[in-house]
Amino acid sequence: MGYNRQTMNKRVLAVIPAYNEQDNIVSTIEDLRANAPDVDYVIVNDGSRDRTLDICREQGYRYLSLPVNLGLAGAFQTGMKFACEQGYDYAIQFDADGQHSAAYIGQMVAAAQETGANVVIGSRFASCKKPFSPRMVGSAIITAMILLTTGKRVQDPTSGMRLFDSSLIPLFAHELDYGPEPDTISYLMRNGFKVKEVQVEMRERTAGESYLNFTKSVSYMLRMSISILLVQWFRRKIR
Repeated sequence: MGYNRQTMNKRVLAVIPAYNEQDNIVSTIEDLRANAPDVDYVIVNDGSRDRTLDICREQGYRYLSLPVNLGLAGAFQTGMKFACEQGYDYAIQFDADGQHSAAYIGQMVAAAQETGANVVIGSRFASCKKPFSPRMVGSAIITAMILLTTGKRVQDPTSGMRLFDSSLIPLFAHELDYGPEPDTISYLMRNGFKVKEVQVEMRERTAGESYLNFTKSVSYMLRMSISILLVQWFRRKIR
């Protein structure tokens, strides 16, 4: 399950958006260093109001700092601009809250290399049944919307652990409407990009609070469904 040097002959960057993650950022970087030591990383401090930035400075972490909170899309784009400028072969969206495990990065890169996938999703449900819960009902609805519009099934569309290859890094770096969300994955699939899922396990958040409460989760599900069914059809095709 861990990092395999033989499959990682490409330069890989973990892009880590971080907003108020003072209690998780150290363990996140320790996980990367222990389980994916040849993967580079950049923390994007997204205008945190706690000690996240101070900890990055004290620990000597590689980071970029935004003066205001731009949200996930803006922070991720900042990291992808860095990946593009530095010429990385792959960039992986990696949460700062400790829920993602760096031990799976090697498998995800290997899957991209072996299958030619442009996007590899660290999926909780690639080979495991999706449990029944209000949040998973929303995930199932988004899966259905993607299947309806692309003819292909993504079992875990809301997973935030996604690997992108060098053909996509410039798009996420420079285009304003490429958020790291399920509607963008659906849009890429409709434009011929290949998406692969790799089974992973994710941990529960141990500190801090998720920005997605029940009300926001419902709103998110509705917004993604509307975007996949309607909005994405009005975007220009990728050249």
